[in-house]
Order: sequence, then C-alpha cells, then structure tokens
Amino acid sequence: MRVNILDRFLLVKEAFLKNKTARSKKVFYVVILFPFIAFSQKTIVPGSKDINTKYIKAEKSLYTVYYVKDTSWRKMGTLRYDIVSANNQLTLSNVYTPKDKGSNTTRISVVDAQTLKPISYDFDGKDGKINLNFGQLTTGTSYSKKTKKDKKLKLNPKGEYIDYNWSDHLITTLPLDVGYKARFPQFYYSDETGALVEDYTITQVKSFIYNSPRTGKHDTWLVTVLEESTKATYNYIIDKKDHRLWQREMSMAKGMWEITVNEELDYQPIKNKFNKEEVARQISKGNSVIIGTAYARSDAGKKLGGLVNTSKKQFAPKGTEITLFPNSAYYEEWVEVNKKIRKQKKMPEVPLDPDFGYSIKRVKVYDDEGHFEFADLMPGTYVVMASFDFSNSYNYSYVSGYTNYYNYWGYTGSTTNYGTARQSYIDKANIEKRVTIDKDGEKKEVNLKE
Repeated sequence: MRVNILDRFLLVKEAFLKNKTARSKKVFYVVILFPFIAFSQKTIVPGSKDINTKYIKAEKSLYTVYYVKDTSWRKMGTLRYDIVSANNQLTLSNVYTPKDKGSNTTRISVVDAQTLKPISYDFDGKDGKINLNFGQLTTGTSYSKKTKKDKKLKLNPKGEYIDYNWSDHLITTLPLDVGYKARFPQFYYSDETGALVEDYTITQVKSFIYNSPRTGKHDTWLVTVLEESTKATYNYIIDKKDHRLWQREMSMAKGMWEITVNEELDYQPIKNKFNKEEVARQISKGNSVIIGTAYARSDAGKKLGGLVNTSKKQFAPKGTEITLFPNSAYYEEWVEVNKKIRKQKKMPEVPLDPDFGYSIKRVKVYDDEGHFEFADLMPGTYVVMASFDFSNSYNYSYVSGYTNYYNYWGYTGSTTNYGTARQSYIDKANIEKRVTIDKDGEKKEVNLKE
C-alpha cells in the first residue's frame, strides 16, 4: 500500500541521497544506539522459514487513504488490490485513484508463490512507465512520458530483498506474537533515486482490539515498523485469526499521519443467498402476465397549508419506466438490514448483490393513461415499482380587500372581501407494490397508485 505515497517517498529519498554526510552520521547513530537491532535480530528474506504465504489470499480488496492530524480526517483517495495465484506465482495488481479523479497509478508485481522472491515489476504512472525483470542482474526499461524516451536499465542490488510492493503483505505472513522482532530488506527503484535496498525493522508487536464499523470488534496484532533510513514509523493492525490487514498508519511531517483503512469488500451481512439463475428463469420462462395502471391519486403529494387538493388522477407519463423483480427471502432481508442501518446512522448501507440485475425486468408506460404490461412470468410474488413526476393543484382563498360602511354619524364597520385562485406544483410519486401470481397462465391486473 506504499504506492499512494510515492511523491512523498521520492522527496525523502532524494534529500537523503544528496546529503551524504548527514547519512553517515545517521548510520553511525543507529549503530551506536541500536546495536542489537543491527546485529542480533533475525532477517526476513525470500524463502525464510517465518514466511507463511497461506495468509496471502487470491482476492480483491479496497482501502481508503486518509491524511489525519489530531481529529481531522481528510480523504485522499482509494487503493484497489487484486491478488491472483497461478503457475506457482502470485501477481499483485494495485491501482491508486486520487480523490479528485486524477491520473491513476498502477503497479503490477509478480513473485514466487512460496518464497515471495521477486520475478517482475511493472509501473504506469502520471509521468512514466517502468518495467523490471529480477535476476542476478535486474534488467528493464524506464519510459518518460515527458521526453517520450526509453532508458535501458541494468541494476545490481546487493543481497536478497523483498519487492517493496509486497512489504505490507509480507508482514501478514509472519508468526506474529508479543515480543516478535525482525528486520527485512526492501527493494525500491525510481529514476530519481536509482535502485535502493533498505532495512525495515519490526520493533514491537502487541495485542490490540480493532473496531470495524461493519463487523464489530476483532482481536488483532498492532505491529510497529521502523524505516531505518528516514526514521518513519509504520503501525499495522493485523487480525490474529486470518492475518487480514485492517489498517496501516504511516508517520509524516508536522504531526500528520497517513492512515489506510480496509473497506471490507467481502462484508456481506445478508444471510440468505441470491440465486441469479432462479430469478432469471422466473421472469422469462412462464406464461403469466401482469397488466396495470400507474398513477398518483387525487390526494397524493404535498399538503399545503391544509388546503384541499382538487386535481384528479395524475397518470404516469407515457414512456415512464416500470420495474419488476421477483420477491425473495434475500430481498426481504436486504430491506430489513438497511432499515436498521439507516436508523443507527453509523455505517453505510449494504449494496445489493452484484448479480441482482439478472432479476430485473423493465417495461415502459405505452399510453397517456399510465398503462403497462409484463409477460412471460412464472408463478410467485413480484415487486413492481414506478417513479415519476406529476403536476398537482389546489384551490385557495385570499383577502382581496375591505368594504367600509358609513352613516350620518360616521364609520359604522367593514366587511372583508375574499377572492379565490388555483395553484399548481410539481411533485414526485414513488410507488412500490407486491403482486402474487398463483398459477401459471394467470392474468393479474393491478393499480400502482400513490
């Protein structure tokens, strides 16, 4: 998930490389104050016995990226992961999309499925492209979108390392426990910094309770990692049971943190399953029909000042779309779950199953009196829905003036004069009705009225 901070990463690396003297002092400082970090901790490289790749699942996931300072959370964008397992290789594809819908940044990294040894890497960003093939000599090309030129690459990074695209996933594969410590070298390349292999140290692991807005409390490990060259701190929240990465925090300048949150794409609180084959058959393989009329009743719409609405039926205009789909235990549960969510106002509503579209049948009102027809339906209960604008009107009275009365001695009183008028307004009808067909071949007539 480090891809979304590429610009910051490059600035830090460039400043770091330009200041050789400062770098030497920092390295000396680390050696003096942290000798055991440098010499006594285990080092995790591809193929290490601590790596258990069963925790890396072939799946899609979504993370939201925030910049956080104090209590202010500012959304920066989203990060989508897609991990594919094939031919004893793991392919990690990630796409970072900024909140302003700017240029996406795409990275694809391929590693050995058992050891996480790097095989290849492809990058496509706003300013250029990079592709690398790892081996004893790492080769590839770098293409600048500004100059339209390719540059051949021949890199010879020393020792063994983890491709930085996999570093966060690497941590989820480790045998985490209280007191666990280790370090791992990470490879990174850009045209600005060249090839870098730098050490990251797991300095602390402790128990933590993570509270998901969707699925509640989870027992997790809170893993703190130090980026030795820049002294940046990373906190990883990793599930104790399935090693899911729930959240990652990265320290930035001036008290700012970047926090990346798992959006739980696999979250599905609906227990009943949606059967797309069954519903598709139900709306196309029968001999029954539903015919109907869609309209707003004369007393539908706004109640303005308690005045009586005098309009007649307002039919759905010709061309209005009418929607039908089979009712099911899945849909009824979906309605109830989202009703509770709206009431609590603590989390987003649950979307319909991605295949729900297979159950939907649409027709249009074919005349000026709101008539519609559905055919080829099997027996069962259906939900029929319509939404349309309509014009309504009402009569009201108003004071038009006063009549004053006088006699020989002066003013004796007055009466109020009233006028009448008619006012129109536009309103919207949203209609939902359940219709049951009891036997095949039945013709059901319904009124969709609000």
